Amino acid sequence: MQVYECRKVEMKRDMDLVRDLLLFIENDPRLDGTLWLSPQKPQDVGVTNHSIEEVAYHLTMLVEAGFVKGNTGMEMPAICKLTWNGHEFMDDIRDPDIWDKTKERTKGLTSVGLAFIWEIAKAEIKTKLGLP
Repeated sequence: MQVYECRKVEMKRDMDLVRDLLLFIENDPRLDGTLWLSPQKPQDVGVTNHSIEEVAYHLTMLVEAGFVKGNTGMEMPAICKLTWNGHEFMDDIRDPDIWDKTKERTKGLTSVGLAFIWEIAKAEIKTKLGLP
């Protein structure tokens, strides 16, 4: 039996990076499900303030969470499109005002899960629309 050692990566989830990656995937015409993109540098996915390791880590999480269709069997995931849930989440956090208010409401908490962030964004949308 062959044993492989995994590269140890210690990172925390960065929700701003998650949002930036989802926005890029949603807006890149190549990522319509007909092509696969495997970024070689952060700029390949519109990121300038994070390392390629951070990008790979977050893309892998987005694939695992079912927000992006991709293949995570390599060091850098190959991605091809947003999933239905990826589009749904983006629809709720795309507006910069909603995103800022969502982040403001979670300030001071040690950590907040993605599902909870999504619920806060939905609540902010309801508030903006004057709904109960």
